[in-house]
Amino acid sequence: MAEAHEIVGRGHAERLVPMIAELMDGRSVSQIVVGVGPGSFTGLRIGIATVKALAVTLARPCAAIPTLQAIALAGGAAEASIALLPAGRGEIFAQLFSVANAGVVTALDEPSHIAPQKLFDKYGSLERVLWCGAGAIAQRELIENASAGKEWHIAPQPENLARYVALLALRRFRVSELVAPDALQAIYVRPSDAELPAKAKL
Repeated sequence: MAEAHEIVGRGHAERLVPMIAELMDGRSVSQIVVGVGPGSFTGLRIGIATVKALAVTLARPCAAIPTLQAIALAGGAAEASIALLPAGRGEIFAQLFSVANAGVVTALDEPSHIAPQKLFDKYGSLERVLWCGAGAIAQRELIENASAGKEWHIAPQPENLARYVALLALRRFRVSELVAPDALQAIYVRPSDAELPAKAKL
């Protein structure tokens, strides 16, 4: 019915709720969905806290959608889709999926936090791959250099990933795969810098 998309470098907490209010002016809310990561630690915490507050206040059901799953769906149908998301410090979050024409996304392994060069130790034996997401765009040269003799392609970057989060959520609402607000949890994959041992930070 409506959408809002804005790239915000900082100030997510200050901008998010006014954006929701502007978007929902005069509209009702039946379900609430949130992307639960992996991604920015601060962004995930702000988004999940906001959704928890809305869901409790409005007494609405929630759906929790993994970010990498949405990235794979945005890339399009493929037997092997690898969703990549920048994780900071030159590393990436990665996960392998299959994506059916009907929009069914199936995880084929667990999300990982990995150095780009290690991707090919893990996935280099795959002959046909659709690489998806901002991480794939950022690592285009590395992927292309490793693709000799293989059918590897890089999907265009979607303008608004929230659309695909919503599509996945709609499927979950239809089969009642819902989450209580107090049970919403972020998928961090790796510990935050504050949680890393002192030696690991050096």
